[in-house]
Amino acid sequence: MPLTTPARLTYIATTSLDGFIQDDEGSIDWSPPSDDVHSFINDLCRPIGTFLFGRLMYETMVYWETAQTRPDRPANASDFAGIWQAADKIVYSKTLDTVRSAGTRLERDFDADQVRQMKATATRDINVGGSELGGQALKDGLVDDLHMFVVPIVLGGGKRYLPAGLRAKLELVDERRFAGGTVYLHYRVSR
Repeated sequence: MPLTTPARLTYIATTSLDGFIQDDEGSIDWSPPSDDVHSFINDLCRPIGTFLFGRLMYETMVYWETAQTRPDRPANASDFAGIWQAADKIVYSKTLDTVRSAGTRLERDFDADQVRQMKATATRDINVGGSELGGQALKDGLVDDLHMFVVPIVLGGGKRYLPAGLRAKLELVDERRFAGGTVYLHYRVSR
């Protein structure tokens, strides 16, 4: 019988050089990935079996439930739609009444112990999406890997990628520079 390792919990996000995932008006229109970045993100997401989202990130990402049916979608967008649809999704929200995607369940509260148990029993990796939920998972010691796509822009304010007050020792595992100036950084959280 092959040995299995516990699933890894990843936090993947696009951020400005000064550490924001949204500008001060809540926009992410400064961050659409180039084709090469999009394909790279697809490959990062292939091992993910479950996505964890807060309400706002879920409402942004649910677009992928039908993205492949839209005309003139590039191949990498259709590819990501397939990755999204194949994965389970858990949405943590006190205000959302229903979910609009298959394979999705709604939870009212984020429970760190429940996520630890999920990691211990999952056969595929887990991804946490959104700065608030990602920040909570980091503070709770659940995140194993940070995958940052740093876009060459300074926003000067907005929603932070990492929460205030977080202190964590990280090990740089990988880095890559893309043609448009975006830089990928993969850090492993040291325990």
